[in-house]
Amino acid sequence: MSRADFHQQQAEQATREAQRLLAQQATLGPRWLGWVASELYQLSPPEYAAMVRRELQRLTSPD
Repeated sequence: MSRADFHQQQAEQATREAQRLLAQQATLGPRWLGWVASELYQLSPPEYAAMVRRELQRLTSPD
């Protein structure tokens, strides 16, 4: 499977995962960053974890 195919198949799920992680920010407060790091570390394969990380960045970056 090519990288483009993988990205296309996983894009929607990566966005949902990033939204799930972001939804915990208010609840966890200052502990959120460490929690997110541990959640991202557990994701597999690494290419998918990178997609979720990019989505988190996109969702939290000002326009």
